[in-house]
Amino acid sequence: MSRLGFGKSESVTVRVKTLKVVEFRSELEQSKNKLLIDVREPDEYKSGFIPGAKNIPLSQLEKRLGEIPKDRDVLLYCRSGMRSKSAASILSKQGYTRLAHLQGGVSSWDGKLSRR
Repeated sequence: MSRLGFGKSESVTVRVKTLKVVEFRSELEQSKNKLLIDVREPDEYKSGFIPGAKNIPLSQLEKRLGEIPKDRDVLLYCRSGMRSKSAASILSKQGYTRLAHLQGGVSSWDGKLSRR
C-alpha cells in the first residue's frame, strides 16, 4: 500500500492529496494500480509530458469520466498545479476517492519528459 493511504476506506469527505515532486515520484513508482493523467491541452501535452501519462484535458474531463476507473490511484498534473487541483475537485465530486495532484505541476518536475 502506498503512503497516501490509497485503498483505505474513507469518509464521505475526500481530501485531495497535494504532493511535492519527491512524493509524486514516489507514488508513481510505488502504486501498482495507478492512472497518471495530464490535464493540459493537447498542444501543451505534446511539448513534453511525464512518461506514462494519459492526456485528458481539464476542458474535456467531465465528458471523459468513463476513461477513469474509480478503483485506481489517480495522479493528476498540469503546467502549474492549478488545473490539476480543479480536476481533482471535479473527480472528487463525481465519487473518486483515490486522488492526488502534483504541486507546481510539470513546471516543477525534475524528471524525464517524453514528447510526441
